[in-house]
Amino acid sequence: MTTTEPPTVSTEAVDQDQLTRAQKALLALSTEVATQLAEDHGVCVRPMAMRRIDTTTGRVDVVPVPCGSTREDQCRPCSDKARRLRMVQCREGWHLEDEALSRPADPSQAQKDLMATRADLHAAYQRGREDGDEHECEEIRETVTEIDQELRALGVRGRLAALDPEPQTVRRSTRRRQDAPNLPRRPVEDRTVGRVFGGKYRPSTFLTLTLDSYGRVDGNGAAVDPENYNYRRAARDAIHFPRLIDRFWQNTRRCVGWDVQYFGTVEPQRRGAPHFHAAIRGTIPRAELRAITAATYHQVWWPPHDTIVYSGQKLPRWDNHNKAFVDPDTRDPLLTWEEATDPDRLTVPAHTVTFGDQVHVKGILGGTEEAGRHIGYLTKYLTKSVGQAAGLDETATHRQRDHARRLAAELAITPCSPRCPIWLLYGVEPKGARPGTVPGQCKGKAHKPEHLGIAGRRVLVSRKWSNKSLAEHRAERTAFVRQLLDKAGVQPGYTVDDGPFVWETTQPGDTDVPSRPVLLLHAIHQRQRWRADYDAALMATGEPPDRSATEIDNSTGGSHAA
Repeated sequence: MTTTEPPTVSTEAVDQDQLTRAQKALLALSTEVATQLAEDHGVCVRPMAMRRIDTTTGRVDVVPVPCGSTREDQCRPCSDKARRLRMVQCREGWHLEDEALSRPADPSQAQKDLMATRADLHAAYQRGREDGDEHECEEIRETVTEIDQELRALGVRGRLAALDPEPQTVRRSTRRRQDAPNLPRRPVEDRTVGRVFGGKYRPSTFLTLTLDSYGRVDGNGAAVDPENYNYRRAARDAIHFPRLIDRFWQNTRRCVGWDVQYFGTVEPQRRGAPHFHAAIRGTIPRAELRAITAATYHQVWWPPHDTIVYSGQKLPRWDNHNKAFVDPDTRDPLLTWEEATDPDRLTVPAHTVTFGDQVHVKGILGGTEEAGRHIGYLTKYLTKSVGQAAGLDETATHRQRDHARRLAAELAITPCSPRCPIWLLYGVEPKGARPGTVPGQCKGKAHKPEHLGIAGRRVLVSRKWSNKSLAEHRAERTAFVRQLLDKAGVQPGYTVDDGPFVWETTQPGDTDVPSRPVLLLHAIHQRQRWRADYDAALMATGEPPDRSATEIDNSTGGSHAA
């Protein structure tokens, strides 16, 4: 049997009029060339067209603005930029030797005067409510809103007392379970840096926490015996994993006696269960961390949701007369969330989440190659979706896909919050139910197959890690470049986006908005001019170029095996 070789096209100049249809199909599209060129230059491949108005001259330009995606399958340049920013954030806070936060400023006289006025209005509002004077209460609410805005403008942060009393929430006992190990509880010192050993070494810690086993899995993370694999527990553990992490840090600070700071990432293992990597400032004994992990649990005080009550065509319906969901046959209202979670009715938690036995702890010295490798590993999978990080791509086996489908099917009937419409399948009306609520259909990310129950943030950073937000880290990088250009005497020949500008979003059909390829070419041109000025400034000042993130990427190891 003879095979026909596919037609090829030379990379030299060709006359397209003389090519066959098959040969023309192999030619690169102009949009693909522009997109690939944008990736090569680190330019966003999905720029948004924004209208920039110079308030001084009145000039109006439509300029490309990066999409800011953190997924490489959507925009590789933007995701790489976001990942490098996270690496900077991790590096700056991991091995600090001095406290990152200073003492808050003392309240100013203007702040205290406004707060005193607010206190008088708060008392007047309570008297007005007692007297039933709704007109006066409305005027006080408007005045307090203005005062709150002034307080924020004066630099007051934190939650301000509400005029109307907040509804009482159910308070449950915080007494530890008898089957959970006890932990020492020490007063938490007001420090975040670790101890110094030998007079000069101040190591920090790299920690990995995993969930328990739900059944045997093969080398690709697929269940060996799917019928006996505990998918229900796996789904519930994945949804409540963030609360378990919060409880772990709370127990850690109480146990070690100082304000532990961390930079952590939540990633899926190949079996689909989430696990947690964390860079911890300072050192904690391995035995102590393992004891804290074993003693950490989170109890879910939700109504029982083991047996589905309504399914198929028999689903609860909204009743306008009762303003609630009712049984489709008896027309009796369903239990409300408050009724279903009443302490007299709900005596045992619906689920308890605990960590698994695998706890990996390693000491790391700052400024070493090992520290760089672990920073790269912490951020290695941030540009991938949860499903991609778990290995669910085109190379996944049939058993892997079947395992993921079974987990997704269990997640589809597992409530993710008190407001989840899936509660209606279990005969409970969720919080905030409305006529438009569809029983069993929740838009939360936890139920989507590509998220595997990991619906929250993938990066968890403590407040005192670097004393900077991501926006501040980004601004520092911009300020460094501008200072370098000023030091070298390089004057950019293009507009710098620091104003005074007014920005407007464009609408589909606007005649002044160029096509996507034109936006890409404009962004590539800007990038080339910026790079030329930056390289010229480096040469003029003799500054060494920054270490590229590629070096760290190539040095990372490890895998997300189960």
